[in-house]
Amino acid sequence: MSTIASALAASAAVNALPVINLEELGDSEQHTPAHSRLAHIARETGFFYLEGHGISPEHIARLEAAARQFFALPAAAKQQIAIAQTRHFRGYTGVGGEITRLQPDLREQIDFGEELPAVPPSPETPQWWGLQGPNQWPQAQPTLQSEILLWLDTTRAVAQRLLKAFLVALEQPATALNQLVASPHNHRLKIIHYPGQGSGQPDQGVAPHKDGGLLTLLLQDQVGGLQVQTPQGWLDVPPRKNAFVINIGEMLELATNGYLRANVHRVRSPGAGVSRYSIAYFFSPSLHAHEVPLLSLPAHLASQARGPESDPLNPLFSHIGTNALKGRVRSHLDVAQRFYPQQYAEHLAALASLDPAQKEAAQAYA
Repeated sequence: MSTIASALAASAAVNALPVINLEELGDSEQHTPAHSRLAHIARETGFFYLEGHGISPEHIARLEAAARQFFALPAAAKQQIAIAQTRHFRGYTGVGGEITRLQPDLREQIDFGEELPAVPPSPETPQWWGLQGPNQWPQAQPTLQSEILLWLDTTRAVAQRLLKAFLVALEQPATALNQLVASPHNHRLKIIHYPGQGSGQPDQGVAPHKDGGLLTLLLQDQVGGLQVQTPQGWLDVPPRKNAFVINIGEMLELATNGYLRANVHRVRSPGAGVSRYSIAYFFSPSLHAHEVPLLSLPAHLASQARGPESDPLNPLFSHIGTNALKGRVRSHLDVAQRFYPQQYAEHLAALASLDPAQKEAAQAYA
């Protein structure tokens, strides 16, 4: 059995992922045994729990309560901030409104991003600048804005510390990717509700996929349903209270030439009468950085880099804006049809060109 298979099998045996304590990594730029462990876990399992992040349980509980409060609002109140109203891909999406692997996800959510001014559209302005802009805020829950903006600031600081620890673990300067994540930021946040599905009903909370940013920091409630793909099958990721679940995104895979891999994961819907809630923070490159740089890994690490994977049905681009807009267009067809007609038409044409086997592979994430 390979090293990666052994590590994943060991994780599966205890039905849990490894745990990293951010405090143990500290802010040192010196490589320590804790950094070696981080590099090993990131390389061999890709997903892990993060504790010692410094965000108080009270702060987490307050945000989780605010999320539940929003999803309990009447449908009309939630639709007042519908995502299809803005070209910035910010706002509310109802159940089935987001598409993954050609199928609707059985979840409702609000997408947020860094609160920034919009870049005025013009014939000379690349379309992907539409990703930058202001958020939509629900009038029926005026306190949500301050909670979300505070969470964006708080979680960004944790993600920055973790990224620097990754760089030290890979024997890089801790500042090696500073320009990639410099202000103005392009990080995103989703608060998500997965309603329960009855027996015999589809249970695609979200289909198998990779995340497109650098790192994802996920808070999940106590219901469960998150799974990671492994050589042995799907590994459950049990809830661990007040711990983030961390996974590597495609942009970090690109930056390390595939030494680190973005992992395929999915969420199965809970059963009838049960709701699942989660809060996902996507630490992503700045649109102003334009291209993802390739890190100069030392020879003993570079020799293990396999090059980044790219799904032929969802190609991976090193240009940040192009890659990010591609992902939004594929996921939110209502926004694409209204604000990005050229990209929408190209996406439909690409789908129409697929033969049945390719469509089946797209849905299954071969």
